[in-house]
Amino acid sequence: MAKKSSALSRPEKLISRNAEDIFNKPLTPKQKAQLDRLKKMPDSEIDYSDIPPLSDEELAQFRRAPKVLVAARLDRDVYDWLRKHGEGYSTRINNILRAVMSRTR
Repeated sequence: MAKKSSALSRPEKLISRNAEDIFNKPLTPKQKAQLDRLKKMPDSEIDYSDIPPLSDEELAQFRRAPKVLVAARLDRDVYDWLRKHGEGYSTRINNILRAVMSRTR
């Protein structure tokens, strides 16, 4: 006798989301009311007791170093390979160089 398939055992369809999907989603009336309430709250009423103070060195590690605009000459096949993976090829170049840099330290 064959075992019946349960609805609970069926794999779910994967749904991909990106930041734009999340940030462009309109706010609900409840969310708008919460934001309005928080906007009107004076700073003196905000409870920071659960947030540990950070030193200047700790804060500095969260700041991203400024980017430098660089013109580089690439072989056509390298450029085509970078572009075929979609938008953000200059970020991809940066990530590749960072990976090589971290291995050679």
